[in-house]
Amino acid sequence: MVKSVVGEETRLKSAEDRLSRSSITTEVGILVGKLSSHLERGFVYDLIPTPPTDGGSPACSLKSESGGREDRKKGSKGGKASAEAISSLLIDGEWVAEHARQVSRMLLGGMSVIGIYIWSSEASFKATSASLLAQTIRVVAQATPSLESETSERLLIHISYSPKRWACRSCAVASVDLRPCDFKMSKLLALLQTYRCMYSFDIRIPVFRDLASTSNTFKNVLCNGISRHAKELQSARALLDGKLVTENQQVTSAGTHNVELLLPFKSDAQQESSDDISGLVVFRGAICAYAYLSPKEPTSQAISDLKNDIINSLKSRLDILLDEVEDTLDMASNDLGKACGEIVTGKPIHQLLLHELRKPLVLTFPRRILIPWLSDVFICDYLLPSETFEDLKDRCRELLSMETPVESSALLELETEAASPTMASSFWDLVNGNPSASIEKTKNRSHSITKKSSKQSKNFNFNFQVALFVLLVAFLIGGSITVFNPAKLVH
Repeated sequence: MVKSVVGEETRLKSAEDRLSRSSITTEVGILVGKLSSHLERGFVYDLIPTPPTDGGSPACSLKSESGGREDRKKGSKGGKASAEAISSLLIDGEWVAEHARQVSRMLLGGMSVIGIYIWSSEASFKATSASLLAQTIRVVAQATPSLESETSERLLIHISYSPKRWACRSCAVASVDLRPCDFKMSKLLALLQTYRCMYSFDIRIPVFRDLASTSNTFKNVLCNGISRHAKELQSARALLDGKLVTENQQVTSAGTHNVELLLPFKSDAQQESSDDISGLVVFRGAICAYAYLSPKEPTSQAISDLKNDIINSLKSRLDILLDEVEDTLDMASNDLGKACGEIVTGKPIHQLLLHELRKPLVLTFPRRILIPWLSDVFICDYLLPSETFEDLKDRCRELLSMETPVESSALLELETEAASPTMASSFWDLVNGNPSASIEKTKNRSHSITKKSSKQSKNFNFNFQVALFVLLVAFLIGGSITVFNPAKLVH
């Protein structure tokens, strides 16, 4: 339960100055920060305004614009406003939730979307029903689910310009109660500790022939595989700067701390016969995971945040790939038809039945790019093979309202593999000793080995022919000497 909330002073004051200089009477946006169950405290790092809808209308407005601007200009000195002039808020909760969903993909470990903020007059805020506010918070929470089940709260910050003040409330996702909580501002970002982990994974997911067709789709098989790997990852031990992490360990040193995760051996691996399996999905790659930790939190929380960052990154890449393919359905269907040797016209990739594939199918997942954000803190974005850094910069401007342009030289791409290939292979290609059908890299390596072996074989054949020719010439010379120069008899 969150009892107090601390906001990053520089960012919140900057947002207040921006709103005060503008002429808008209402605004809604999302809160980026962290809710710490260990400290029973919330941390707000930044306020990000929700952009206008596709139709150009704001995500938050007044039911009646008459009196809204006048109420802001008069303030407390303008006298008591009439009941007819007080306008309640209209909030497009679904649009705010979609904005929160996309921003949450860009946040690294230890940071998430923890609620919403509203800029309005005190009268308009009080005239708005608590159920509308709670419903907006609820849909935002549903769009940005947390891997930590104990986190069931979200925050609501109201910035009032008439009178001028800040107020923070905590809301349980399952209820409509808005409970006031203590709120103050302080320096937060400069005190955060940074943890980094290079995590390589090789997930092999069997495709069973006896499952219902709806469960054998590309999306379901890969989602289930990621979920199973998430459970395995939770039991992994961690090395921090080369030393095993202990319970309730605290780290006070500055700088970036390197973490290595050690997965346990699988002792209860299921043994399945070849008759039960029709194929295999190989999901492999490398993730550069980051986590940011408050100095008062234990190191074990940073390890948990790193694990969550890894799983969230896998899920985000899968969602981005599926969203992209849905937008280009016809082209994707044609490509899949060529790759699989079948006709799948009109069938999106997430509905593709993997057990029907007869040829290997390779899909390249988006690659993670790290972007400088606030202080020494990074965020991330994902690029598809067809996208460039300019696409990434446009999303930063639109989703995060980043006024300062991002320089390409400041972007970091630290993952050892630029892409995480996903391949569905025929099971019989694997059991017949042809692993090159399941791993593209192995295929290339096998191809180079074959070329090398072929070259060596050709060299051997050529040398053997030369040796045979020399031996034949030697026999001919020896025979001719015997015939034309007979040995003299000894007297």
